[in-house]
Amino acid sequence: MCVTPVESIDRGVQIARRPDVIFCSFGDMLRVPGTSGDLFSVRAEGGDVRVVYSPLDAVAIAEHNPDKEVVFFAVGFETTAPANAMAVHQARKRGVTNFSVVVSHVLVPPAIEAIVTSADCRVDAFLAAGHVCTVMGTRQYEPIAAEYGVPIVVTGFEPLDVLDGIRRAVAQLEAGLSNVENAYERAVRPTGNEAAQRMLEEVFELTDEYSDFDAERRFGVPGLEVAESTVCRSGDVLQGLIKPNECPEFGVTCTPRHPLGATMVSGEGACAAYHRYRRLGDEVITGG
Repeated sequence: MCVTPVESIDRGVQIARRPDVIFCSFGDMLRVPGTSGDLFSVRAEGGDVRVVYSPLDAVAIAEHNPDKEVVFFAVGFETTAPANAMAVHQARKRGVTNFSVVVSHVLVPPAIEAIVTSADCRVDAFLAAGHVCTVMGTRQYEPIAAEYGVPIVVTGFEPLDVLDGIRRAVAQLEAGLSNVENAYERAVRPTGNEAAQRMLEEVFELTDEYSDFDAERRFGVPGLEVAESTVCRSGDVLQGLIKPNECPEFGVTCTPRHPLGATMVSGEGACAAYHRYRRLGDEVITGG
């Protein structure tokens, strides 16, 4: 959610406003602001925007509403992509022709490379999200660690997992090492989940076989004029260049109820976490 481009939000908003469309999405995405509004505002205007807990729920909605076009907002990293690919695969297999997806998937390794090659980079090591690596494995990180000299430690999300990941990263830095280390072996294999990877390659590599399920191609959304917020600094927060409370709009015009950027929307976002726990003192919070 935090890395979904404004252009994708605007495209989803335009499609959701169509009277012939049932637009399905995970709940947090409804509050992510686009250039002029969000999916919540579309629902308030009378648009049929529904929260689902699985992309397969959207396929079922399409089956039960053959007179409507059902569109699912497929966003996220490698973690959510396999389930979204499976939904498209199942729709095609079951002959559900009124289902399509707005795709805005992103990959972790290019994001890491973008950070370490930035002139303003302040990151010494990375904790690689374990749930991503359960799908993609750890080998994709090895060239990055070697080329840029940064330790990358794969961790889970339990407190002890995170602390162990930090300990291992610091130990590597003190020893002058830059290796990929798997601290989440109970769930992550070096090769990842090969079946999920095959599904991603089958569905999301643009081919004629699945192009009918591409909502952008199906509906066409011409004339998009995308504008990032001129005051929101969520991009700097994501890169670790500033803390959330160093943004002038934090807690003033930007709050969880009225977010200016995606990092203030979800409880997992750094800005939302700072806003919720800032009463404990900034020295206690390390970001998120």
